[in-house]
Amino acid sequence: MTISEIKKQNVADFLRLDDASDTLLTPIMDAATKYILDYTGMTEDELDDHEDLYTAFMVLCQDMYDNRAMYVDKNNVNRVVDSILFRHRANFV
Repeated sequence: MTISEIKKQNVADFLRLDDASDTLLTPIMDAATKYILDYTGMTEDELDDHEDLYTAFMVLCQDMYDNRAMYVDKNNVNRVVDSILFRHRANFV
């Protein structure tokens, strides 16, 4: 599955929520996408070329939901996310 195919219900299922009506899901999904875009330097269209970004996206959503934060602490990035995104990083500045 690619990032553009992910729906709120997919994220709710991953988070083991009863339904996808949680109002936090949309901003969390947006923040996770933005984080991946900023980290890698890719465009939104390029995200779908890499299926492993699905895992990074879901783990980011889980971290943000668990911590009820719409950001990722750059000093405490999940190692799974970091290892996946680092392989796709185009901006090494």
